[in-house]
Amino acid sequence: MLKKDKQKVLGEVFDDERVKSFLDVESYGDINTDYLALLRAYRGMKIENFETFITYFVEAEKDLNAIGPEGKSLLQEISGHRHAEQYAKALKNAGAR
Repeated sequence: MLKKDKQKVLGEVFDDERVKSFLDVESYGDINTDYLALLRAYRGMKIENFETFITYFVEAEKDLNAIGPEGKSLLQEISGHRHAEQYAKALKNAGAR
């Protein structure tokens, strides 16, 4: 959810370089960097960009099943989200469990 002092960015261009930039994540604390990259992509991308990101993520040999701070993978985490069906499908199609 956006804070009131933040404006939503509309029409942001997600070319291949922008999508790939989501692979470069610095973790904080004990959070798994692969989980964090997936989470940020899920939160920040439309489904078509997320599917492209997943392709790059797998090509970079990153872990689709990385565990987050709640002890769940991103797929497990978003399974109950109201608008996450396509994102979950993209993760499953790429091999997430």
